[in-house]
Amino acid sequence: MAGTATRNLGRISEIAQVAVKHGFGYFFETHRLTDLLPGRPKLDAEVLPSQRGQHLREMLDELGPTFVKFGQLLSTRPDVVPPDIVIELQKLQDDVRPVPYEDVERVIREELELSVEQLFTEFDPVPIAAASIGQVHRATLPNGRRVAVKVQRPNAPRQIEGDLALLYQAARLIKERVRALEFIDPRQLVDEFARSIRQELDYRLEARNAETFHHRFSGHPHVRIPRVFWSYTRTRVLTLELLEGFQLADLPVDAWEMEERRRLAYLMAETWMTMIFRHGFFHGDPHPANIFVLGDPDHIGIVDFGQVGTLTDEDHAKLTRLFIDAANERIEALPRRLAELGVRYPKEREEEFVVELRELYSRYYGASLAEIDPLQVIREAFQLIYRLNLRLPTRFVLLDKAIATLGSVGVELYPDFNVFEVARPYARRLMIERYAPNRVLKRAQVEGIELARIARDMPHQIHDFLEEARDGQIEVGFVHKGLDEFMRKLDVAFNRLVIALVTVGGLIGSSLIGIFSTQGPQIAGVNFLSFVGFVLSAVLGLWLLWGVLRSGRL
Repeated sequence: MAGTATRNLGRISEIAQVAVKHGFGYFFETHRLTDLLPGRPKLDAEVLPSQRGQHLREMLDELGPTFVKFGQLLSTRPDVVPPDIVIELQKLQDDVRPVPYEDVERVIREELELSVEQLFTEFDPVPIAAASIGQVHRATLPNGRRVAVKVQRPNAPRQIEGDLALLYQAARLIKERVRALEFIDPRQLVDEFARSIRQELDYRLEARNAETFHHRFSGHPHVRIPRVFWSYTRTRVLTLELLEGFQLADLPVDAWEMEERRRLAYLMAETWMTMIFRHGFFHGDPHPANIFVLGDPDHIGIVDFGQVGTLTDEDHAKLTRLFIDAANERIEALPRRLAELGVRYPKEREEEFVVELRELYSRYYGASLAEIDPLQVIREAFQLIYRLNLRLPTRFVLLDKAIATLGSVGVELYPDFNVFEVARPYARRLMIERYAPNRVLKRAQVEGIELARIARDMPHQIHDFLEEARDGQIEVGFVHKGLDEFMRKLDVAFNRLVIALVTVGGLIGSSLIGIFSTQGPQIAGVNFLSFVGFVLSAVLGLWLLWGVLRSGRL
């Protein structure tokens, strides 16, 4: 255990040195973390605010795959990371050096219990993509089907657990020693990351996500989702149908005319709006490496189903109510609607929240979609989230990230692209469907059953409450706002009163001793004890007067 802790501390020192190299030495000096740095390194001046996001991205790139993935998580948390850094972290790409083919063969044999030669008639030893957890190879099944085989790196779980231990240790140091980040719960951030990356280690979860998307887009004329081959899929091996096309990231700048680029951008947007508003199950990472162009701009394929988001019917209902209030300019109702969606904000800042929303709303309400830059709207929303320290539910953070990424990719393809233009008819259709007679009747039936259940349980709950009251088991807690400050001031007042009483008592006692005492030593004609009492009383009185004058409340 001690050896592990020592190795972790050594690795943290290495990380600290990389941070200093990228211009973050000032952070260690400001927060008294220089003990993590071996020797006496030269600490550079603070990086410019406009460059800090770029420096952080480059630092995470150098630290390795796990830290790249952690940076990608931070890019989905505009509630804890400033907007300029969020934008930079969204550029992080999970791209690493591939592992040797011998390791790939060994993992396949361990998982599928047969050799590569027995399982596939062809298997390309050169991967077509490599990431921190696994890499993808082209292969051919015995029936002639072309497939993409995703194989996990042999040491991925061990490396990830080691890096997670480091992140937990770093979180503890930040919690204990960096007061500027008290508004963040670093342990909770690492917990969220650990839960996410451990799920990615089980390829069966990704296979189930892929199968769900495959069924929901089955028969779609323009979108293709690869089929899962379950006989060739295990925890560390995932086999999917091979999409014959090229990644959007590899699309040459001058490959197509602007009209063809426009069709492709809007096809992508409509695909994700279908996922969000119709299926309630959406791909959370639509960056160009995960979107394939299948021959022409009217046909796309989607891969990499590790990050997915889910929206329930209740989420859609709450989003509908939010859209209706926004459309009717009921700004005061928006904080309540956002709270229903799970957005948390300090109650004492609700009025400021309404003012900020009104300003954001006034800038864009009434403008045509052609006049709105969706990326600018998203950036302003991120600034508002960070400035007011809002807390967002994970599923909506992922939704924001997906829409932001989609908007960015669309603008790169077609400069006049506007993701809101695609989203608006879907949102309008959703609102109409929510208030269709059959949907209203169905909701009334469900809510009626729920109310009946509440009415049925109420007598039992009242009985339990009365029994607890009779047995003295009910406890009432009060939260006093501002009481600590009041008690501090009261404590100061009582202390001053006590000093004043001691001073007065000393003066009176010394006076009585001076009047009635005829024997004993004297100083300047005054009894010695009386003289000492006068001096002590004078010192206490002057000290009390100085304290009152210094407080400004004479």
